[in-house]
Amino acid sequence: MKTAFDDLLHGLRIIGQEELLPRFHGRLTVEEKPDGSLVTSADHAVDGRLSGLLGELFPGLAVLSEEQTREAQQKVLSSAKPFWLLDPLDGTTNFVGGLPFFAISLALVDARGVEFGATYDPVRDELFSVMRGAGLRLNGAAPPARHFDPRELEQCTALVDCKRLQPRLATALAVDPPYRSQRNLGACALEWAWLATGRADLYLHGGQALWDSAAGTLMLAETGGQMTDLEGGPVFQRSLDRPSAVAARSAELQERWLHWLDTRR
Repeated sequence: MKTAFDDLLHGLRIIGQEELLPRFHGRLTVEEKPDGSLVTSADHAVDGRLSGLLGELFPGLAVLSEEQTREAQQKVLSSAKPFWLLDPLDGTTNFVGGLPFFAISLALVDARGVEFGATYDPVRDELFSVMRGAGLRLNGAAPPARHFDPRELEQCTALVDCKRLQPRLATALAVDPPYRSQRNLGACALEWAWLATGRADLYLHGGQALWDSAAGTLMLAETGGQMTDLEGGPVFQRSLDRPSAVAARSAELQERWLHWLDTRR
């Protein structure tokens, strides 16, 4: 039996294909926010359509979007009720620059944390979805099994964004990294989804908004991964703070990864 979540995933895919792809290859209006980040006509188009769809399928639930004012965001967070969390275009700088790494990400947040999450990559037509306790799905099926599961840091591929890291730690990672190879997609929600599906083994980011990590942290948890911030606290927080993120696909790798980072901070 189809559910409202099924209808949401169907609509998410259509919106991504109709609103993002034509603008990625065509005309686009770009503005700069007060904090220096970019926002485009694609962000606004997806934000409007998805907010409307969420209102139709889940009436009564508020939506907190990256494109709202801070005051509007804080008002949603101040309520104890469940709410939808929406990033209409994760990876806006990539989108503007013509780099094909961007996604739409949304999550349903309740008193226990993230209940449901979805991240859609329209370039590759990959829809990652997760429900608490029900596992991760990629285009409606279990993700394919990995060919190799590393046990040591030196065997790993890491997704690392050095932008907000302390200089001492960023230098250590550049000069003497503990892993085999490093990538940075420039789209946090997509990086979490790729980590959860086994396309990387380790993750490090110096500071993320709650819409960056909400869906992805549930995806990684449902596949057996571990995550904290650099201080040992939770990555996803029901707040507008931007905690760091340290994650790995297994508890053993996370322990080794955290130890290496702690000794070089």
